[in-house]
Amino acid sequence: MMNNSRRQFLKQAGIGISAAYLVPNFISCQNKAGAISDNPLQNIGVQLYSIRDLMDKDPKGSLEQIAKIGYKHVELYGIDAAAKQFWKLPYKELKKILDDNGLKTHSGHYDMAKYLSKVHTDKEDIAVYFDAAKELGQEYVIAPVTPMFDLNALKKDDYLYAAEQLNKAGEQAKKLGLKIAYHNHFWEFRDLGNNTTGEEVMLAFTEPDLVDFELDLFWAEKAGKNPIALFEKFPNRFKLWHVKDMDKTKSNPIEWPKDGNLPIEQIFNDIKYTEVGTGSINFPEIVKEKNKSGLKYAFVEQDNIDMPNKMESLKISYDYVQANLTK
Repeated sequence: MMNNSRRQFLKQAGIGISAAYLVPNFISCQNKAGAISDNPLQNIGVQLYSIRDLMDKDPKGSLEQIAKIGYKHVELYGIDAAAKQFWKLPYKELKKILDDNGLKTHSGHYDMAKYLSKVHTDKEDIAVYFDAAKELGQEYVIAPVTPMFDLNALKKDDYLYAAEQLNKAGEQAKKLGLKIAYHNHFWEFRDLGNNTTGEEVMLAFTEPDLVDFELDLFWAEKAGKNPIALFEKFPNRFKLWHVKDMDKTKSNPIEWPKDGNLPIEQIFNDIKYTEVGTGSINFPEIVKEKNKSGLKYAFVEQDNIDMPNKMESLKISYDYVQANLTK
């Protein structure tokens, strides 16, 4: 069964897919003078999906609390493009709340599942995403997930088509001073044959001047991939990171192809998130290679927060980053 918050997220994001194909847990820096820090971790942001229930109830108050913790920017999700709103806030009103709290938004997750799917003709209108991004002052329009109709069946040709579509979107975005990026989960790292993965297909067949990638460090690690090895193979392509930690009780990586042949829903039974710095991911080692990655913006994200006080959870992650990843 899919939890209610996940259903609500998918509804907000406009992802029109059958619940039968869904999994319960997928789907995500500037200083005061406006200059980009040498270390984007100093000015880390947060993906607001981490506190989606709080954002639904009180977006203004939640953003105020995020700013008080010390976060400098936020990554959006869940656009209502028809109403031109996020969390029932018109773009201009949301921008004012962000400005009033010293927050920026450099990026947002915008549903492109059908746009990236070679079997769907009812593509999302990505022009409305560009309009939102421009009005909010964002730099990146991010595709948060692959085509969702059957994640277990995606083949190399599907990823080749997705790469072609990302390039097309990137060309449109570039004319507007924007850039497209793609955010991974674990299934993009499934072996498609000849030691090729969907993530690598998209990296190889997208144009670097048109398409960047947002590396979710948790999902890469869960897929058994070393982020540093990815930076070495594809330098300067991972301009954005999701800094998400893995609970030590469920830190075993997916075993390909054995586990990879399981239904994706079953793989999620071995997933547990935790506050950054309290889990099994060696962030200090990864951060040493941030320049090779091309890192520009980083975001704390925790898909499910178990602590009763979710803002306290975000503060734990923030404090760890500042104490350990900013030198």
